[in-house]
Amino acid sequence: MTAQVAAHRKPRQRSLGGPTARTAATLALAGAATATGFDGTGHAETQLTPAQVRAEVDELYQEAETATEKYDGAKDEADTAQQRLNALRDETARKQEKLNSTREALGSFAAAQYRDGGFAPAWQLALSGDPDQYLDNAALAERAGDRQASTVSRVREQLREIERLRGAARVELTSLRARQAQLRRQKEAVTGKLAKARRLLARLTPQQRGPVTGDGVAPERTSRSASDARETLRQAGPAAPNARAAAAVSYAYAKLGSPYVWGASGPNAFDCSGLAQAAYRAAGITLPRTTYTQINAGRRVSRSELQPGDLVFFYSGISHVGIYVGNGQMIHAPNPSAPVRLAPVDLMPFAGATRVV
Repeated sequence: MTAQVAAHRKPRQRSLGGPTARTAATLALAGAATATGFDGTGHAETQLTPAQVRAEVDELYQEAETATEKYDGAKDEADTAQQRLNALRDETARKQEKLNSTREALGSFAAAQYRDGGFAPAWQLALSGDPDQYLDNAALAERAGDRQASTVSRVREQLREIERLRGAARVELTSLRARQAQLRRQKEAVTGKLAKARRLLARLTPQQRGPVTGDGVAPERTSRSASDARETLRQAGPAAPNARAAAAVSYAYAKLGSPYVWGASGPNAFDCSGLAQAAYRAAGITLPRTTYTQINAGRRVSRSELQPGDLVFFYSGISHVGIYVGNGQMIHAPNPSAPVRLAPVDLMPFAGATRVV
């Protein structure tokens, strides 16, 4: 009886055909896509065209670059905080060493007072075999006592100063740890976006990746030795307005073909603001580390006023920078898939320009 009921409840197998078969196949494919997912998280993988992949990769690189600039800023602040903390610790150590010496001197004086302190001064005078000598010694001791009182006052001041330094060091250490935590968050944001971009690029053929990675750019435009940079400058167009701007442009030309590495500022790899900073460092000028601080490091100029050496900035968040070299061209570090290279200024949404010198 049980077997008969079980058999009765078992659904009958029916063959699939026509619309029913197509519907089942569609559902099966959708289920498979949902099961695998792009990131292995149970989401359906969208089939993108090569153009859509390139557009999404470009967007990811822009987001990664924004995160990179925040990382660079946090790292710069963390480095500064570490330097301040080290300076405070060094100063505290020097003050402590000086305090220890003063304490030793006070300890010797206290021990001598203890040894000689069994008699009151009047009895010491009465029992002295040489009262005149005693009086001379007593006057000396009184003066020494004044000096010791001054020493005690100095010790107290030194203790207060050391405690102040230690308090400042604790504050600086807290600030440093907060910046280090921010660094970790920014690093995770950058690496996550870059990893997703790599996965997207892996879907494309080498020919399809060309517009993103620069693989199709002629070799002479992606690498340039330092020895022929000057000749390139001579042929490139208008000369830089001064020697320092010319030095920055020359440095940028010499770094064509160098790899993009986020957070790097030379000498062999760069991110976009790192390249700008390194170029002007070679010209004897110190620039801030990030795009959103570099844009305020000089005099703003309009696009129509651009001269070689000017820094050109892009996107509404000021997340990318290049070095203008004339004829509508700039040298910049694009992204991890493309080396330092020449590109037109109108390649990206223009946000502003700064003349450093």
